[in-house]
Amino acid sequence: MGFHKISNIIIKQNKKIEKIFAVIFIICILCMPFVGVNYDLSKYLPDYAPSKQGIDIMEDEFGYPGTARIMIEDVSIYEAKLYKDMINNVDGVDMVMWLDTAVDVYQSNTFINYDDINDYFKNNCAVMDVTFDEGDSSKKTHESIDKIEKIIGEKGYLTGSAVQNKSLSETLTREIAIAMILGVIMIAIILCLTTTSWIEPVLFLLVMGIAIVINMGTNIFLGTISFLTFSVAAILQLAIAMDYSIFLLHSFTHEKEKGISQEEALSKAIQKSVVSILSSGATTIVGFIVLVLMDFSIGHDMGIVLAKGIIISLLTVLILMPALILRFSAKIDKTAHRSFMPNFKMLGKAIFKIRYFTIALCIILVIPAYTAQSMSSFLYGNDALGSSPGTKLYDDEQKINKMFGKSNLIIAFVPNTSNVTEKQMSDELDDLYYTKSVMGLASALPDGVPEKIIPKSITKQLHTKNYARILIYIRSSNESDFAFECSEEITNIVKKYYPNNSYIVGVTPSTIDIKEIITKDYNFVNILSLIGVAIILVITFKSPAIPIVVIIPIEAAIFINMAIPYLTDEKMIYMGYIIVSCLQLGATIDYSILITNNYISARKKLEKKEAAIDAISAGALSVLTSGSILTIVGYGLFFTSSVSAIASIGRLVGRGALFSTILVLGLLPVLLSIFDRLIIKKERKHKKFLIRKESLSK
Repeated sequence: MGFHKISNIIIKQNKKIEKIFAVIFIICILCMPFVGVNYDLSKYLPDYAPSKQGIDIMEDEFGYPGTARIMIEDVSIYEAKLYKDMINNVDGVDMVMWLDTAVDVYQSNTFINYDDINDYFKNNCAVMDVTFDEGDSSKKTHESIDKIEKIIGEKGYLTGSAVQNKSLSETLTREIAIAMILGVIMIAIILCLTTTSWIEPVLFLLVMGIAIVINMGTNIFLGTISFLTFSVAAILQLAIAMDYSIFLLHSFTHEKEKGISQEEALSKAIQKSVVSILSSGATTIVGFIVLVLMDFSIGHDMGIVLAKGIIISLLTVLILMPALILRFSAKIDKTAHRSFMPNFKMLGKAIFKIRYFTIALCIILVIPAYTAQSMSSFLYGNDALGSSPGTKLYDDEQKINKMFGKSNLIIAFVPNTSNVTEKQMSDELDDLYYTKSVMGLASALPDGVPEKIIPKSITKQLHTKNYARILIYIRSSNESDFAFECSEEITNIVKKYYPNNSYIVGVTPSTIDIKEIITKDYNFVNILSLIGVAIILVITFKSPAIPIVVIIPIEAAIFINMAIPYLTDEKMIYMGYIIVSCLQLGATIDYSILITNNYISARKKLEKKEAAIDAISAGALSVLTSGSILTIVGYGLFFTSSVSAIASIGRLVGRGALFSTILVLGLLPVLLSIFDRLIIKKERKHKKFLIRKESLSK
């Protein structure tokens, strides 16, 4: 069945199509609340990762506890003990680590060596490490944190992965809503300036809104999506897929100007724009779908949702939008206004005039940028979820760290075979200069006291029939070179005593595994994305040379975008580095395709200089519209999100779209004119064939 028959069916069945989409829309709205959101990056580790194996076994034996760190200021050592006991009695709290495990706080002050307890009490401030019965994202853990906040009141400060998780779950939905509202407002303003009817922006946003809701509702089949996907999928879908509806409506307007009926104009518009829409969508889908092949399975999560979003957007534009165009057609005509955009002929001439400067500047920038992009400082694990400066969680963490230094929990998980061996290992771990404390049952038991006489309600926290759990608090952040070195040394000590069936778990060991796996993923995903897009371009242009020229400006923009964090000493989440690299290639390659098509079309009538200028003037409005929408959406995420990972991805997206727009308009037309002989080789051969044929006929 050809596009002609399909377009006629779509137009004739427009009322039924509206009803079908209305039903799907309502169902998806009802499904949205049942889609879970995961905040723990370690959940996406493959089964072969050592920390993942340890987590799975520990969850079966003990559960995987959430953790928090509490500081209480302006208290005596005795008052701090009272606070500690109250916190320990909170439902959902597993244990509270404080100095009273090693020091009798009720003895006379003269017998307490305050230098020995600086890690837990100084300057009338007490700090405590808390582990919970359940995980960081558990509702019970979050309720426990609420109760702890009431106990400590204004004297207290809270940080840690459980507190961070609770803060994320409470603020993320609100921040996404704010980002979406601001994004819609800014996009509406851009569309009002770049379209010729006041109703067109409403139609575009309506179509995209329906597609976004359907995508979010169908995530119920995945069960749970990552917080990164939840945060960026909807707003990126809005920005990226807007082009497709613009293509279709502009094609319809152009056909209608020929004086034919609305139905016929719409049918021809669908037929003429469907190839452009599908090829543009295909490059973006390829950019996202390769993420599914990552070993670190958050890529599978994000790749599926984003690619599904583009597919749903394509179907919504090609099937539902024609019905809505017919419904809104009279209002579009009634609210028509003159274009607010200037003629871009002068822009084309100016760009071509400085072409040699542009090429020289790009060469100077791109070569060092290619090297610098991989030299940035990266975050790989849950530290990337931290709140941005200015938030209460960030301020609390800074205040606690300033007073007591950093604290990092690493859990050794070993076979429960011998208390003597466990105590020897615990003592060696405790002697490490960076260790704050080691909590294990064997090390806590007084000499000569058998484990059997201790109530099981106490021992089960650290011993099961098969395994022993040892909590090791070290003076480091969760993610740093120093933390990685400490984790490696602790692992070696544990393996010395327990060569088999022993595991090290915690944020730092998980981050080490994430780093090792995700850095391998990058080259594979990046190359595969590039190959996939190149294949689509070869099919689109039926030429092996054109894709190379088309991709150069986008790749240059990616290199420059990713090099800036290195130059500004800005830490970047590595997952964002991968996502945005694929996104920037897949989403902004459309700009290059448009300019190249314009150049090839103009070249049939004009010389290469004039064709390059014409390509810019004809495509500038579309490129600037799409580029500005994606730029604003990206920076909107950056300015509205208090989560550093999301803000970082937003800035990369916004800046990447801006650079792609500049290089596609400024560099690509120049490259097209330089490689003109390769680009129009086919057309030249066809023209020579026609001339020869004509001369032979004479």
